[in-house]
Amino acid sequence: MFGFLRHWRRRKQLEHARIPEVEWRATVANLPLLEGLNTAELEQLRDLATLFLHEKVLEPAGELELTPEMGPIIAAQACLPILHLGLDCYQGWSSIILYPEGFLTHHEYTDPNGLVHSVHRPLIGEAWERGPVILSWADIIDKLEEPGLNVVIHEMTHKLDMLTGEVNGLPPLHPGMKIEDWSRAFNAAYEQLCRDVDRGRPTALDPYAAESPGEFFAVISEAFFETPDRVAETWPAVYEQLSAFYRQDPLARLPLSARLPAATARPDRRRAFD
Repeated sequence: MFGFLRHWRRRKQLEHARIPEVEWRATVANLPLLEGLNTAELEQLRDLATLFLHEKVLEPAGELELTPEMGPIIAAQACLPILHLGLDCYQGWSSIILYPEGFLTHHEYTDPNGLVHSVHRPLIGEAWERGPVILSWADIIDKLEEPGLNVVIHEMTHKLDMLTGEVNGLPPLHPGMKIEDWSRAFNAAYEQLCRDVDRGRPTALDPYAAESPGEFFAVISEAFFETPDRVAETWPAVYEQLSAFYRQDPLARLPLSARLPAATARPDRRRAFD
């Protein structure tokens, strides 16, 4: 019953208040990672982005002034991972807090000796379980032309990961997908990346991915959509699992002329996310 009502409300919302055509075209033009989507996919993404902006609240912080283009740019990137999964994947939270640039967060943790530590961390993005997503607008807009880096996709991937509880790199898999296959592919890739980072070797993925399995899933999801050729070349088994999970094949959308050269050392963004 509730699912039917939600579907009915969303259909009515699309009938009356889709993102305007001119505004949507400008959004697509500003997002290079959407270039490979066909007309039907772009219209589907437009619908999802419209509903996303209707159901989520964009809250400015740190004296940021919202402008009309901000919402669609964030929504289009946020909805790309769920293009074939549906907006219900983002249920249970409603707020996106947008800072003008990187921000400081306060965290407390208890060490193995039982001592409580209080720390402040500089971040560009953060996702809270059953809470808001926090983003830096400067790091959204400044990275549009930098392949592989996408703070919006990163934090939304954490939200997908949280659907199973702990952020551990294992989102809810679809029927027909096997946890054993997922774990085998991801564990091997994660361990290889950690070894390369520890030894100072060039990596095909941002070294921040070595922080934890949850961060590895988020960072490699960024790369899956932004630089799918590198993911497919370096970790074909992981690419196969991500393609099955997101129900997308970004590599097939990528022209040969746009594919990146062999992997070189990636910038280290350690402690930039949470």
